[in-house]
Amino acid sequence: MKAFPKPADLQEAMTLQRSLAEKVVLEGSLEGVQRIAALDASHKRGKPLVAVAVLYHLEKGPLAVGLGVVPEEDLFPYIPGFLSFREAPAYLQALSGLPEPPEALMVDGQGIAHPRGLGIASHLGVHLDLPSIGVAKRLLYGRLEGPLPREAGSAVRLLSPEGRPLGYAYRSRTGVKPLFISPGHRVGLEAALAFVRRLPTRFRLPEPLRLAHLEAGRALRRLDP
Repeated sequence: MKAFPKPADLQEAMTLQRSLAEKVVLEGSLEGVQRIAALDASHKRGKPLVAVAVLYHLEKGPLAVGLGVVPEEDLFPYIPGFLSFREAPAYLQALSGLPEPPEALMVDGQGIAHPRGLGIASHLGVHLDLPSIGVAKRLLYGRLEGPLPREAGSAVRLLSPEGRPLGYAYRSRTGVKPLFISPGHRVGLEAALAFVRRLPTRFRLPEPLRLAHLEAGRALRRLDP
């Protein structure tokens, strides 16, 4: 697995993001995809950052967990809009620990709903040339096209300031806070939403990402009991 670039400063990071954003493909269907890797990370000040990749089969459930750890002194600074440079090296470690490669990635973070069109899901998707989807808990960039109903399954388009579609605000369960779904790479906007809707969702997060979130928390607690 090829190494992930570490820019020297923010200007170099922005230049790299803009360059890679031009390689993002916003076409493709996940019809027939069964085996995905759900990615989440956790960090506590003074400790390493830990990331997990949960290999999840849509019919069989979780199959395996990969773990990545990056010492705090090696981390890129935490700056909104530059999350991929901080977390992606740990995700690549986690993915390399899986017994078989995934067919697609689902990342706790943004896809193209990003100021320079390259959130962490897009960055990883382009880097690995894999279909990818960003499922974020918070809105980073863009605006909702209209009010989002409270009912489970409701979705409203997420638009750029210029009105370009970026993804969807999605209500996974009735009354819970929305999730923000945006395609990362090699997936269309509607296909990304349709795939997330297919996933079992007992709580706010789709089950694969919920498991990744729990595993990341456990891994961090093992480092800091």
